[in-house]
Amino acid sequence: MKPRPIQDVSALPTYAFGSRMTMWWGTLGFCLLEGTGFALAVGAYLYLAFINPQWPLSAPPPDLLWSGLLTAVLLASLWPNLWTKKAAKAEDLRRVRIGLVIMSLVGVALVGIRVMEFTGLHVRWDQNAYGSIVWMLLGLHTVHIVTDVADTIVLTVLMFTRHGEGKRFSDTEDNAFYWNFVVGSWLPIYLLLYWSPRL
Repeated sequence: MKPRPIQDVSALPTYAFGSRMTMWWGTLGFCLLEGTGFALAVGAYLYLAFINPQWPLSAPPPDLLWSGLLTAVLLASLWPNLWTKKAAKAEDLRRVRIGLVIMSLVGVALVGIRVMEFTGLHVRWDQNAYGSIVWMLLGLHTVHIVTDVADTIVLTVLMFTRHGEGKRFSDTEDNAFYWNFVVGSWLPIYLLLYWSPRL
């Protein structure tokens, strides 16, 4: 009988960063699934715009003020998000705490701006097909913002407790990765909803 080689791996870390972590692959899967949902909704919008000679239907295009402000804040949030991600990979607790507080405040501000954005659509969700698809696209993206903001706030609280170590740094990096998806998925929706009707 041959002896089986045995190695003690108890000293190895229980977490990693990026694609070496199972959670990263799960988040990537979420991004692919949710991106597919966005693509289907965008396809429905384009189909409705194609079959209707007048688009938008019985309503002026949505206001640009709140959507423009939301887009600017989303793009500006990429810098503190990247800074927080780098701090998490360096396992710098103080910088991670600062970054998460900033991202939590940015997220709450974005939710407020999005609420105001809904007031400038000039169409109710049940008024016609145009209203339904616009509200659906904005609603889908709003769910993404709210979900990530809630996750960021929970991570922020954890980082100020005894749990602010080890795997939480990996969770913070994963959260930053998802936020990039939230920002990136908004840009084509913004162009579609706010600028394509004006062309």
